[in-house]
Amino acid sequence: MTEWSQVVPHLTGTAVAHLATIDDDGAPHVVPVWVDLEGEDALTFFTLEGTRKDRNIAREPRVALSITAPDNAFDMATVQGVVFERLEGDRAMEVVDRLSHTYTGGPYEQRSGFVAFVVRPTTWWARDYSAD
Repeated sequence: MTEWSQVVPHLTGTAVAHLATIDDDGAPHVVPVWVDLEGEDALTFFTLEGTRKDRNIAREPRVALSITAPDNAFDMATVQGVVFERLEGDRAMEVVDRLSHTYTGGPYEQRSGFVAFVVRPTTWWARDYSAD
C-alpha cells in the first residue's frame, strides 16, 4: 500500500498530470493539467469555464490523474478521487496564479474565465521503478 506521503512529491513539483474525466457517453476524456496540493489531503487544478473538463465534472465528479516525474519517466503516481469543490472568480484565480508560479515562475497572463477544482483523493499509488 502506498502512503499519501509518497504521492505528495508528484503533486508539488512541475510534473504535468494527465487528468481523466468521463464524457457523457461514458468514454474517458484525458488532458494534461497543472496540479498542486490543496491543504494536506486534497489536490487542485484549473480550466477555462465551460470547457469539456468543466462540463464533464459538473455531470460526473469522479476523476483520475496520472503523473510522471519530469526528470524520471520511471517515477510515477496515480490518484483517483472526487471533485468536491468548484472555485470561481478570485478564488479560482488564486489557484491559477499559484500553479502558474510553480510551473512558469510568474502569474498567469490571462486574468479571467477560469474555474478551479478541489479533489478529495479516494485511492492512490506511487512507485519509482528506477529504484528497483
